[in-house]
Amino acid sequence: TMPKEPAVLRQNILDTTAAILACGIDPKKCFLFRQSLVPEHAELAWILGCLTNVPRLLRLPQWKMKRASQNSEGTVGLLTYPVLQAADILLYKSTHVPVGEDQVLHLELAQDIAQHFNKKYGEFFPVPKPILSEL
Repeated sequence: TMPKEPAVLRQNILDTTAAILACGIDPKKCFLFRQSLVPEHAELAWILGCLTNVPRLLRLPQWKMKRASQNSEGTVGLLTYPVLQAADILLYKSTHVPVGEDQVLHLELAQDIAQHFNKKYGEFFPVPKPILSEL
């Protein structure tokens, strides 16, 4: 949600990819792709954003904390980031999502958005369940 220099962003993508491969992820056994090259993420985020009310986003603790660290000037990107996260989850019809405690509320938002969408348009998205680790 913060602007990055293009060269730094490109290097970060390469570094992250190298780290994923170093962890043992085998690209012959799973899909490894650059999410920013999949326009459906942003397209679904737009649709889901039209179903999400602003007061709900304003209540999320991450918004409050990051906004405070930005001298009370949070960006629209920061405010709507949880909707993009929901799109990332729902686009692939995920049923279970590994999350840390700090992301539980964002997953709950994704669950609520999926339920709202399904109620309005018919059963389409599974309601994702969290996988919480004690580590």
